[in-house]
Amino acid sequence: MNDWLLVIDMQPGFGAAESPWCTPGYERCAERIGQMLPLFEDRVLFTRFVPPESPAGAWRAYYAQWEFAVAPGSDWLWQVDGRWQGYRSIASHRFAKWREAEQVLPADACLTLCGVATDCCVLGTAVEAVDAGRNLRLVEDACAAGTEALHRAAVAVMADRAPMCRVVSTAQVLAGA
Repeated sequence: MNDWLLVIDMQPGFGAAESPWCTPGYERCAERIGQMLPLFEDRVLFTRFVPPESPAGAWRAYYAQWEFAVAPGSDWLWQVDGRWQGYRSIASHRFAKWREAEQVLPADACLTLCGVATDCCVLGTAVEAVDAGRNLRLVEDACAAGTEALHRAAVAVMADRAPMCRVVSTAQVLAGA
């Protein structure tokens, strides 16, 4: 078995109530990710969104709008959720994490994808992985976005990438589907 679990941006910046980017459904995702982790043993990769020290280009205006993300003392927001600090992780300043993840994941691995936010970092990573010729299982109920409508729209976009990207549930992953 060479399936890998790729967990996108499960970090306090998206799960802590005091974060402006707190994602509704984060805790539901965390519970389901916790259920899937034992199936993958050491074949798990967490990603982290990390703001750049010196934003450039269009990122300057972005971080001017979201100053909390680069404020002194905000580093704790960008660590992997404490429940999973022992797992392998990669960091990226980009929304899509595929470029960095591809360097770590075996070339023949089938990927099971989950995390936050469905409409941004998960979507970007999925599209790049599919472009690279990877087979994905998107675990729809182990992903969340800022709103349910954004989540559904992003899932619809990824589902349209079938058969390279298949939409599944946590129950299906747990059942070995």
